[in-house]
Amino acid sequence: MSHPMLTPHAVRRDGPPPPQWPSFTGTSQFVGTSPSGRVTVFVDPTLGPQGLQNAQDLVNDADRVATANDALFGTTGGSVSVIIFALNGATDGTGGADHMGCDFVKGAAIEVCASLGNSARVSALFEAELSECMMNNNLCGESTGEALSRWCAAVVGNNALSDFATAPTWANNGEPDFVTQMDPTDQNPISTGCGMAFLSWLMHLGYPLNQIAPAMVSLGDAGTLAQLYTKLTGDSSNPFPTFKAAVDALGGVTNDDPFNAMPQQAQLTHLAPSVALAGKIFGSILADLAAGKSANQITASVRAIMGAAPSASHGASYCTKKSHRLVPSR
Repeated sequence: MSHPMLTPHAVRRDGPPPPQWPSFTGTSQFVGTSPSGRVTVFVDPTLGPQGLQNAQDLVNDADRVATANDALFGTTGGSVSVIIFALNGATDGTGGADHMGCDFVKGAAIEVCASLGNSARVSALFEAELSECMMNNNLCGESTGEALSRWCAAVVGNNALSDFATAPTWANNGEPDFVTQMDPTDQNPISTGCGMAFLSWLMHLGYPLNQIAPAMVSLGDAGTLAQLYTKLTGDSSNPFPTFKAAVDALGGVTNDDPFNAMPQQAQLTHLAPSVALAGKIFGSILADLAAGKSANQITASVRAIMGAAPSASHGASYCTKKSHRLVPSR
């Protein structure tokens, strides 16, 4: 059942009370809840009709974003609340987005900058924070997690935040190595930019974002992009020299996807997690049959896949540091 479209003259004034937001202290006007009930949207009424339109559009688009996010991480996320307002004083989306923790408990109150006249940017900003909730108390506040959340926003949000690009900043500052080391901040566009370019390279090599995302989460806070490369490829050599040579061969970096991996990733957002898991199981069975394995061995392979499937954590374990405020590179 679709959610009824609201007009600026049909404002919903009833509804659940707003949560405590990370920074917003004004009036939280309830706009609606997505059809699945997973996303509840509020707006700062001082934004007027265009701000309300941003909020209405997010109500209608939120389930698409949440389902796509589930597919990227291979699990089902929890419920969240979102407030749209002039974050950092901006109304064009450049104020970014914010939340308090990297799970669906402490991080479930999400702040998103209004983008008057361009609601696609609101959806992309929402996905940036929703993806961090999926990180299960890992990666938030670090260059690796920042790169991952920005790539999730790019894929799910149809690259609506292209002006947030950081890979050119990394390339223009000597291409330092943030592959074998992790930068413990999400506010350095150079280290984030390295991560953006590296993930583009990995996807170009054939490792899709729905493999990259859960692999990064499993490596934890201390995981590096080099370790991610090893986990995906089985190659334990240092990937940075090869990656840097590939970047230099391009003749320049002008966006966050220098290896043009985006077109192949967009289709991932149309797969439900259960479909992706079923595909892995089916592929494993076919491979085992082709290899002449016994029924017991085939069953063991299926059980291994089922056991490795990630699951959402909704426990009371809180992130001890504030998650990022996603903003464009300055």
